Amino acid sequence: MDTQIAWTVICGLAILVGAAGVIIPVLPGSLLIGASLLVWALVVGQPVGWVVFGVGVLFVAAGMLSSTVLTGRAMKERQIPGRSIIAGLVLGVVGFFVVPVVGLLLGFAVGLFVSELARQKAVKPAVSSSLAALKATGLGMLAEFGFASLAAGTWAAGALMYFLNR
Repeated sequence: MDTQIAWTVICGLAILVGAAGVIIPVLPGSLLIGASLLVWALVVGQPVGWVVFGVGVLFVAAGMLSSTVLTGRAMKERQIPGRSIIAGLVLGVVGFFVVPVVGLLLGFAVGLFVSELARQKAVKPAVSSSLAALKATGLGMLAEFGFASLAAGTWAAGALMYFLNR
């Protein structure tokens, strides 16, 4: 098997894991996609590889930035502190291992709610701010996943062009 084909398959699998990692935060996400694009460009060593890398990294950066801005703006509007998100992430990781499939989301929601309840000392505002944080996080993930998909599509088109014109 040709070395470039093997590396292309490896990079493709890493890009898939990276795209899944945008949605499942325990897996590496956008950074893995960017690193895979760089490895593929180095292996190919042709202009098409570097163009794919450049365009793909722009998509990855746009996704990470949009996720941060969308989530951060909503959190700031609702005055939700970072410690509530950290509590959600910690319980999300625990939930991932305790309750298969849905544990990550369930743990994140419970951790966020418990932290907000401790901060606000009332159930109704804690539920409201927790739901707002969950919506903001979901919107940020959706935006980042969209850009990760564009980066993956750019790589797929570039790989196809490279191997058809080889």
